[in-house]
Parts: sequence; C-alpha cells; structure tokens
Amino acid sequence: MKSKLTHHLTAGALVLAATNAVYAVDGDYSPTTALRPSAGYLNDYLRQNDPYMAAWDFGVQARVRYEIKDNFAIAGTAGSVDFRDHGANVDNSFLLLRVKPHVGYTGKWFGFYVEGRHSSSDNDDRNPNPESDGPMDLHQAYVTLGNHKEFPLSLKVGRQELSYGDERVIGNFDWNNNGRTFDAAKLRWQNPWFAADLFVSHPVVPDDNNFNTPNDQDWFSGIYATTKKIPKQSTDIYFLARNTGVGAAVLKAPSPTPAPYNPSARDIYTLGFRGKSNPGELGNWDYTYELMGQYGNFKDTRTGAPASRLEHRAYAGIFNVGYTWTQSAMTPRVGLEYCYASGDHNGADGKHGTFENLFPTNHKFYGFMDFVSLQNIHDVRLQTSFKPIARLTLALEGHAFWLASTHDNFYSVAGAPRGGAAITSNVGTGTGYGINPNYGSYVGSELDLIATYALSPQITVQAGYGHFFRGQYIKQSLSGAAFGSVDANWFYLQTNFSF
Repeated sequence: MKSKLTHHLTAGALVLAATNAVYAVDGDYSPTTALRPSAGYLNDYLRQNDPYMAAWDFGVQARVRYEIKDNFAIAGTAGSVDFRDHGANVDNSFLLLRVKPHVGYTGKWFGFYVEGRHSSSDNDDRNPNPESDGPMDLHQAYVTLGNHKEFPLSLKVGRQELSYGDERVIGNFDWNNNGRTFDAAKLRWQNPWFAADLFVSHPVVPDDNNFNTPNDQDWFSGIYATTKKIPKQSTDIYFLARNTGVGAAVLKAPSPTPAPYNPSARDIYTLGFRGKSNPGELGNWDYTYELMGQYGNFKDTRTGAPASRLEHRAYAGIFNVGYTWTQSAMTPRVGLEYCYASGDHNGADGKHGTFENLFPTNHKFYGFMDFVSLQNIHDVRLQTSFKPIARLTLALEGHAFWLASTHDNFYSVAGAPRGGAAITSNVGTGTGYGINPNYGSYVGSELDLIATYALSPQITVQAGYGHFFRGQYIKQSLSGAAFGSVDANWFYLQTNFSF
C-alpha cells in the first residue's frame, strides 16, 4: 500500500512540476479579466514581431495526465471486467504523455498542415495499450485548396481529423491519448448562409511502435450540411454511410484492436437532424437536439447470432435544455439532458436494432468515467457549472442509466458489447455480463466533478473525480458469476501546454 500511495503522489507531483516549469505570465495578463485565446508561445512571439508570420503556424501541443481507476476492466488481464469485486485485478493507475509538434501554412488559395504525435504511458497495466502509440507517428498531414472569401468551393485531402456538430457520431476523440484521424478527401461548399461537406475516408488504425495505416476495407463517407436559415438556431442535416467488408476486422495492429477499428461486416446508413440555439438569441436559455435514424445490414458477432447479415433498423435522440444566469456572480448554468439509443429486442428475429455509434467523442456526454456509449441506453443527465473566479470553472453533473432493452448487451464506451464470455479465476468460473432479459434494466448512476484552471492563455490545469453507483443490472450480472460487484472510482490530474 505504501509503494502505491508513493507512486500516486509522485505522479501527481510530476504533473504539477511540469506546469510550474513552463509557466510564464504575459505582460497583458490580468487575473481579473478573461483570458484571450492563444495560438501558443511560439506563434504569439513570431506574430508579434512580424505580422506576415500570421500565415504560418508553428508549435507543439503537450499534455500530461495522471489517472487512477479503481474497479475498471483492464485490457489484457484475464477475468478483469468493470465493477468486479474480487478474483481479478481491476485497479490501475498510470501516467499518460502526449506531444504533438506541428507546422502549417495558410495562403490565399493554398495551405498545408503536418502534425506528428508521440503517445506513451507509464506504469499502465493495459496490454495491448489503447493509449500508447510511440515513439512518433503521423497524426495529420493534409493540403487545402480554395478560398471561401473568393469562391465557395474548397478541397481538403490527406490525413485529418473529422469533427461535426457536438461530436455525437463524428469526433476527433481528443480525450484519448491517440485521438482519431482519417485518411480522407473532403469537398466543401460554403457561402454566408449555407455550408456542406462531402467526404470519403478510411479510419486510421493506431498501431503501437509501427506506422499507422488506414483500414482500407472500412469506408466511412457522407454529406454534412449546416444552415442558419431557421431563425435563432444553427441547423445541421447529414447523411452518413459506413461500409465495411468481411476482412475489415483482420488488421496488422495488435489484437485485440481498439474498437471501433475492428468492425464486423456491415453496410449502415445514418440520416440525422440537429438543431442548436444561437448564443444569446433566447435570452438566458439554450437548447440542443439531435435525431438520428439508421438502416442497412449488419453482421452480428455475438454468441448464437446467425451466420448471415441481419437487417439493421435503429435510432437515437438527444434533447438538452439549459439556463445561464449571465448577470449573476459566478455565471452559473443548469442543464437537463435526455439521451436515448435503441437496442436489439430479439436477436433471433433476423433484425439488428442496436444503434451504431459510428466514430464519436463519447467522453463528453455519457459520463466522464467512460463506461457508456450511445447504444442500447437511456441516459438522464443533470449539468451544473459556475466560475468562482475568472480563471476557474467548476462543473458538476450526474447521470442515471437504464438499458433500452434487456434483450441486448450493456455496451462499453468504445461500442463493444460486454458479452457473456466465461470469467475464470482461482475462485471459479461464471458468465458475468451478457444478454439477461430477466435482469433489471437499471445500470446505475454516475456523479462527476471537474475543475479547470487557466494559468495563462497557453496553459490549463484540470482535475476530475467520478463515482459510479452500480445499479440492479450490474449487481445481478456479477452476482451470478459468484465474484460480486462494487462501485467504481476515478480521479485524474491533467495539464495542457501550447508552446
């Protein structure tokens, strides 16, 4: 116990020491005023001395994060599943480092951007590790052609991040130490009232200690359009296609490859509609809603599933409303959100009803502890935030989760089903999670507290704590395996630098 505590304290001290080592206050910095955005120390210096350097972008983004996860599944550890009480290792603490150097240029009609990425972890029990990708890989490398001030059409080709809307179905997954990129070609039409992207891509698969390559049997394409023509809101309409061949799950990367990069064969099409209120146009109120429907076919890999593809029909919806006291001290905001994603009701009927979450940034929405994805779930979320001082933001939120269907699995944040594979240890064998229609649907609730402090325009420090209170579904699933269940706890301390 003493050595583990010493390691925790040492790792936390390293994060804070790294912060203090590079901290510097700009001449116009004031603790009583809001911080202005920064492009990083190097860009700020170059552009201050030469306005023509504004076309160039030089810098390094660095992030250090220490995490403590108690009662979380550990990849590669036999019998380790979320919320297990005894019989396997479910406690992990580790230090993550990510460094992303980049150079970019934006001319009148031409631009380029190249970004490397080093991702590593220390004292991490996960094997293979989904957040290690060293020593250096290519995160982004693309060229752009066009100038929307002169002509509405532009082109962007190369390795790039894709991020749309709130990132419910397409996001760069920046919380992860590796993030997410695509080898893509994107054609954009933009004028003052309408914009639309037409893209085709392959997801890039993280492959630790090897050059990352795309999965050429996994095609992700679509059109995403945005308009301001509906009063008081920004409106998005999109159509997305994910088409994967039978060999898409056979990759060069170590097994098991992090989901969703090893998909079964499928042809899934998503039609979505999103509305988000414009800032300030509804007084202190704000809202967001998003509706998604899916059709196509899906090869179900669950135990006992048919060998042929199943007809896919699924849907999801998100509704969020909030109120901000803009004229009050600390600018408090309260928000209420409901999320629903369909599950499968009968695995033997030749149809697949589990919503396909595609390529999201789930960390921001369904609990910061990352137990839940937008699949087979009801999520009621209460959000609060306030600013005690100009540089500090505190956010407190709670979730309550129910399975949409107990005839389907409880899915992980990466979209993988917590299946009924045997759990074995020196105390016995059991099935654990799986499809258990006679169990209760209540998964549990989560409480999160996040504090973000801006040391300067270039440096932020963030700390968070989460506790997951297991519900009847988890208790019943693990009690049957004779291993018992226990609530989960999580803590992290993170520092971001923009050099």
